Amino acid sequence: MSLYAIFLANPGFYYIVVAMTSLLIGSFLNVVIYRLPIMMEREWRAECNRFLNIENESMNAEAFNLMVPRSKCPKCDHKISAFENIPLLSFLILGGKCRGCKSAISIRYPIIELTTCILSVIAAMHFGPGVQSLFAVVMTWTLIVLTMIDFDHQLLPDSITLPFLWLGIICNMFGLYTDIHSSLIGAIAGYMILWSVYMAFKLATGKQGMGFGDFKLLAMLGAWLGWQVLPLIIILSSVLGSLVGIGLIIFSGHQKNKPIPFGPYLATAGWIALMFGDQLTQMYLNLMIS
Repeated sequence: MSLYAIFLANPGFYYIVVAMTSLLIGSFLNVVIYRLPIMMEREWRAECNRFLNIENESMNAEAFNLMVPRSKCPKCDHKISAFENIPLLSFLILGGKCRGCKSAISIRYPIIELTTCILSVIAAMHFGPGVQSLFAVVMTWTLIVLTMIDFDHQLLPDSITLPFLWLGIICNMFGLYTDIHSSLIGAIAGYMILWSVYMAFKLATGKQGMGFGDFKLLAMLGAWLGWQVLPLIIILSSVLGSLVGIGLIIFSGHQKNKPIPFGPYLATAGWIALMFGDQLTQMYLNLMIS
């Protein structure tokens, strides 16, 4: 009996496998969220140094990528052992403190692990065992990474958005989430809609209202879900962004002139559309008709 047949016969077992795998992936996503922006900054510095013919002292520095060096405490440089890196459990066993210096470990690490697990299981349950479910779970992981990196750095890495844009088109060559025609138009329209808003805002105010990464993210979502869900994503992300922005200004004293990244709201709206897009669109149409 194939693994797929086992999952079909035992959906509960499939969901457990997805949950356990996603917990492990959630731990790795924490690494990506922290290290990828640093890797990008190092690469940009190296390119600038080469362009300006400046000797790059970092060329001989310790290798730094998603695999090396080993994770360590930022306060005491205590290297994190395998025992201390078990998703959720290690945080609970250690009492949320570094084993070396007893300084507090950020609560965001287990939160990201748990969120990755929960959202992945929801995606798996929504689509059921199969290829659709597999790619939906991978898409969920991707949107979590993009959300957190943009939240931290106001940056949506091309190294993530562009490959996944193409992956969405490839998936829809086989009709996984929409037809290939809708996928291609979705990618084009997703980019052009926000680019047009950006240009109109810039011409009217002389300021940049959003980054090019937002265009690419919406293009990626359009490639995965088709042009038909783009209005839903734009409406949802705008509502979410407005509510959170107003909340930040009122309750946390966020300065009105300080930019707020739009990527997290696009990513959240994209995931909601991936899960419930058809139902939400139908609800909206029913309200309009009635």
